[in-house]
This record gives sequence, structure tokens and C-alpha cells, in this order.
Amino acid sequence: MTTNHADRSAYSGRNLFSGCLLGIGFVAFIDEAVFHQILHWHHFYDKFTPDIGLVSDGIFHAFSWFSTVAGAFLVSDLRRRNAWWPKRWFGGFLIGGGGFNLFDGTVQHKLMRIHQIRYNVEIAPYDWVWNILAAIMLIAGLFIIFRTGRESKVMEGTA
Repeated sequence: MTTNHADRSAYSGRNLFSGCLLGIGFVAFIDEAVFHQILHWHHFYDKFTPDIGLVSDGIFHAFSWFSTVAGAFLVSDLRRRNAWWPKRWFGGFLIGGGGFNLFDGTVQHKLMRIHQIRYNVEIAPYDWVWNILAAIMLIAGLFIIFRTGRESKVMEGTA
């Protein structure tokens, strides 16, 4: 089974969207598993009791799995249609994961202050690493998306 360019182009947005969903789900799962459960550095919502923190973690975990499963179903559909574009999909994956982490690190950590990465330490190095890695993922994903868009136009003869 070979993928032709017309199939890829027709489902370009779905490739991007499914990658974004899986990127969000993957990064949220890593955040939940590593920082919430293994290291016990924080809960999703740390402004109330530990019980509320655990409930918020459960809701966050459900969100991450919903995103992961929805993205996986879309990839499955793309593969069934012979329209999966791995490079564009991976760009979406990086955009979803990087965008999620950048939102988490700026809006949730700093603006809303619903939790920090870690408590009782100098937080600035953690914030810098978190947000710089998120920005790198986001920029790399945008680069891949723009590049695949250009490749698509060249193959169509419209560039």
C-alpha cells in the first residue's frame, strides 16, 4: 500500500490535528506520571487540600487519555485511508506537546498560579528549563509543518 500525494494533501489538517492531540496526551501523561505520581512534586491543583489535589490529578489524567485515544483513532483512520503523513503528523505532535507545556508553564504556573513545578526550592531554573524545552518543541513542530506545507505546494505545482 503506497501513499499518494493527493491523499496526503486532502488529509493534511487531520494529520496535523491527530499529531497535536497525541502530543498533548503524551506530554500530559509524562507530566502526570513523573511529576505528580513518581516525584510527588505537585498536583494539578495545589491551592486546596491534598484530596482535592488528587481529584484534580484524576481529571487531568482523564483529559490526557481522552486526547491520546482521540489522536490514536484519527491516526488509525488516516492509515486506513492511506493518507497518514508521518512527517506532518510528527510536526503536529511537537506543536501539541510543546504548546501544552508552554501553556502549562506560563498560564497555569505563572498567571493562574494553580501549581508550580516544584515547591520549597529556587523555582526559576525549573521554570526556565520547562519553558525553553516547550518552546523548542513548538518551534521544531512549526518548522516541520511549514516545510511539509511547502513540499506539498511543490508537488502540486503551485509553489
